[in-house]
Amino acid sequence: MLKNRLQVFLISAVALAVLPLALQGVGEAWVRIIDTALLYILLALGLNIVVGFAGLLDLGYIAFYAVGAYLFALLASPHLVENLPAVAAMFPNGLHLPIWAAIPLGAGVAAMAGVLLGAPTLKLRGDYLAIVTLGFGEIIRVFMNNLDAPVNITNGPKGISSIEPIHIGSLNLGESLHIGGFTLYSVTLYYYLFLAVVVLAVVISLRLHDSRLGRAWIAIREDEIAAKAMGLNTRNLKLLAFGLGAMFGGVAGVLFASFQGFVSPESFSLQESVLVVAMVVLGGLGHIPGVILGAFLLAALPEVLRHVAGPLQALTGGRLDASILRQLLIALAMIGIMLARPRGLWPSPNPEDRLIPDEAKGGRA
Repeated sequence: MLKNRLQVFLISAVALAVLPLALQGVGEAWVRIIDTALLYILLALGLNIVVGFAGLLDLGYIAFYAVGAYLFALLASPHLVENLPAVAAMFPNGLHLPIWAAIPLGAGVAAMAGVLLGAPTLKLRGDYLAIVTLGFGEIIRVFMNNLDAPVNITNGPKGISSIEPIHIGSLNLGESLHIGGFTLYSVTLYYYLFLAVVVLAVVISLRLHDSRLGRAWIAIREDEIAAKAMGLNTRNLKLLAFGLGAMFGGVAGVLFASFQGFVSPESFSLQESVLVVAMVVLGGLGHIPGVILGAFLLAALPEVLRHVAGPLQALTGGRLDASILRQLLIALAMIGIMLARPRGLWPSPNPEDRLIPDEAKGGRA
């Protein structure tokens, strides 16, 4: 069994390492799609801690994504230096936040925001919690959209541009790397960075799931009253879930801002938050491989369907918009999957699935 797992691991590692090299020969756009999918996988893994492990329905998770993105945008662009004389006087050469400081700072600030969100919602459950977290996400988006007067901090709906790419030592991920006669494009370099962060996030999620903390979250998800009666401090456990989940969102926001080189409030709308929730539910609540699968499919499927929506639009004589057709196809695919697999594409196994056939039927040999 261990040998088979090692073989699967090695084959998967080689495939993931070679994938962008094969795709960049077809076009950089395909590598960019995979990069975006990795960012969504990181977001889905973070939300899975809150929704999948602890059972707390969070519809404002995208706010932590925005916190990380705007934090890096402000500290790795000329925006603050150009608009705040005090900052220009302190940093005459501009702000250039290195990656080793950006990721921990983004994770820490987002975690604080997660705890601040979780604190007033500890007694809420289900639909009520969803409404409050939805409102929190919208507050953050509106806040970023209007914080351009009287002091221009976020540049309002225009967004922040000229964000510096990530530098790892002397390597600039914003520029192509030439090795002999072979070229690694910028999107390929970002792919390897994103992949490393996602692998680390998967390891953390697996360790959390198998730990006492993870089992406590699952107990709260299944029956909070029973968990409290067994002596679990549900208050602190919920705050930990919000904080740790928000950390993943903050890191994803930092990576997104550097990758895009531009952030604006439009990137953090309610639709994005609902999309991340759909990734977790579609893949399988609480099951890490299922969450990864759901995030990858919902992130990559819209781009792949562009090649289907175009011919369908031509068949209708151009009367139907290609983007509307694409959204319709995605919605139909999601409905079909949830009807066929109500627990998700790859749900976590039930305890009764591990029983031998006679025990599953209620009998014994």
